[in-house]
Amino acid sequence: MASDEWISSSMPYLRPVEGGQGDAWGAEAAARGRRGTQRILHAGEVSAPAVVARLLGLEDGDTVVVRRRIMYLDEEPCELTDSYYPARIAADTGLAGTAKIRGGAVALLAELGHVGRRVREDVTARMPGADSEERELLRIGAGEPVLCLERVVLDGTDRAIQADMITMPAQRQRLRYELRMG
Repeated sequence: MASDEWISSSMPYLRPVEGGQGDAWGAEAAARGRRGTQRILHAGEVSAPAVVARLLGLEDGDTVVVRRRIMYLDEEPCELTDSYYPARIAADTGLAGTAKIRGGAVALLAELGHVGRRVREDVTARMPGADSEERELLRIGAGEPVLCLERVVLDGTDRAIQADMITMPAQRQRLRYELRMG
């Protein structure tokens, strides 16, 4: 493993942060002697892009709440994360604002009565889009591939409560999935 490569597991981001303080990203990085921070680029209500509508079981263009963030590891951008929530559960909550959420979004969702019980993730790779903003934010060149992770979190009744669209520089990431059998 290269020294600047990061191994990430999704599990810490699916449960509330213990003690209700900080965020899962900062806690995961600190546990490995690193510094994980984030900057919220945008939060609020938007029309659902087609892929988000599909993941959340909504109609194209339905209103959703988005939290668009750039994640940093030791001051180096390591992923762009857009988290989407159905407006029926997230409008007029902290999810629609740019302030940090005590205990993280998962804790706030739980307080609102929406607890994730199942998650589905799809990972693809691609070259960065013609949009230079993505390359600029991640500090990558046009010829450097990115990994794209689509995640949907479902509650106990299989209703989607969150969809994440995550873009990461491929050369700096390794995704780890550990599944319990039996």
